[in-house]
Amino acid sequence: MENILIFTLILVCAELFEVYTQRASTLLGIVSNLYAYYQKSIFLFFLVQPGFYVVLFSVLFTGVLNASMLFLLSMKIFDLFYKIELIKQVFLQKSPSSEIRQMLEWEIPFSLLFLGVLFYPLLLWYALS
Repeated sequence: MENILIFTLILVCAELFEVYTQRASTLLGIVSNLYAYYQKSIFLFFLVQPGFYVVLFSVLFTGVLNASMLFLLSMKIFDLFYKIELIKQVFLQKSPSSEIRQMLEWEIPFSLLFLGVLFYPLLLWYALS
């Protein structure tokens, strides 16, 4: 029970750090913030995604690999590669489709940025308990 609480609180802190480093009013702003890290080093880009590492470490430490944990891990992996793909299309190839360009300009409510802070730790708690 103690490990569950510790891993969940660490994941909350990691997700808050991700919100802090990626905050912007549009998806393009978020992607451009991440591209700044990507330009410096791909390793720095991966370092500003600590939630992925917390989930991965909790799988390795606890040995729990149930359906909920697989779902959580796959969501974090999908999130990571989705951001890389957006960076590639918008900044490296400079040829996003018109649908992606429209999507990048949507205003994101500030509270929506905290959805991961709520969703991922709750799913980790459920997967470990």
